[in-house]
Amino acid sequence: MADDSADLRKAVRERYAAAALRAGTAPAGSGRTAGCCGDACCGPGDVVEAGFGSALYAAQERETLPVEALAASLGCGNPTAVAELRAGERVLDLGSGGGIDVLLSARRVGPGGRVYGLDMTDEMLALALANKEKARADNVEFLKGSIEAVPLPAGTVDVVISNCVVNLSTDKRAVFAEMFRVLVPGGRIGIADVVAEDALTAEQRAERGEWTGCIAGALSFAEYRTGLADAGFTDVDLAPTHQVADGMHSVVIRASKPAAAEPAAAESAVAEPVEASDVRG
Repeated sequence: MADDSADLRKAVRERYAAAALRAGTAPAGSGRTAGCCGDACCGPGDVVEAGFGSALYAAQERETLPVEALAASLGCGNPTAVAELRAGERVLDLGSGGGIDVLLSARRVGPGGRVYGLDMTDEMLALALANKEKARADNVEFLKGSIEAVPLPAGTVDVVISNCVVNLSTDKRAVFAEMFRVLVPGGRIGIADVVAEDALTAEQRAERGEWTGCIAGALSFAEYRTGLADAGFTDVDLAPTHQVADGMHSVVIRASKPAAAEPAAAESAVAEPVEASDVRG
């Protein structure tokens, strides 16, 4: 399984690096996105392309963003619309890609807040840093790392968001544990992800699309609820928004860290913000 996990991780990195490079050359006004179903990710016909990308954001939100951020949109939802962000809050976006959700969150939390974007792909980080400069988002930091080992101390953020990224991980228990660890007591998550109907086996999910296309690695509804509860989350709620393949749905997931939660014993290493000189552009 270790070899399989390493191969899948490499495949995800390569596909999303290609998506970043493609987005970086998207012409202004083209409206093209490198969504999860685009040819930079999964094969044609694997999922319904209309269910992914920047079209899931309101027109007034799209108008405020650099075209390259829109072109790099890979998600299956709009977590900033459901996370109920408030001024002054600290937010972490897992798998932040070209920065679309980070930049939208930065506007919502205002200058008194802070938004961290975490991604493992150099090409995406380079694109995100360029988009940060274009958007003049001074309350944003991008970090390089994995969503299974977040490079932030425990109790750093009030909200964790993510957009169609958890399904790509080969160790989702670690992802849920890290979400819980970095949240302050009373913190919350508001994420979008692809989730399978409980009747679908792992083999049937793989028949519907590739792992890198956000399909084969998706958890079922029951597995998602159990995974979050095992990590310590309460008030777990999964709300489907639209179908992306037969028996597979884009789902908004909300959950809370109890206000009386004990501090996590383990700390991940603290990362320095990524600068333009640290990544390949």
